[in-house]
Amino acid sequence: MDLSTLSTAQLSDLQQQIPAELKRREAQAKDLVLNEVRAFAKARGYAIEDLLAKEVKVKALTVNKVKVKYRHPENAALEWTGRGRQPKWVVAWVEGGGVIDDLLV
Repeated sequence: MDLSTLSTAQLSDLQQQIPAELKRREAQAKDLVLNEVRAFAKARGYAIEDLLAKEVKVKALTVNKVKVKYRHPENAALEWTGRGRQPKWVVAWVEGGGVIDDLLV
């Protein structure tokens, strides 16, 4: 395609059409691959959804939840693991003259 023969308006129009076409083709390619994977699994007696569900369950079991390290003495719903920025209630506690070690669980 010789772009030098196109007008500025035509180039602008083409520029707007390209992202939509790329997105459409990418979705089409993903659908094709997904269908191929489903056929591959089916040929071996499995449903792809069953295989993926097992993988998701395994990953969910391996995620470790961080234990709570600090808790508000008057409102047990206010908790903090000690990671990241201090929550507003911790900042208010310290600014009010409290000691952060008093919040340890």
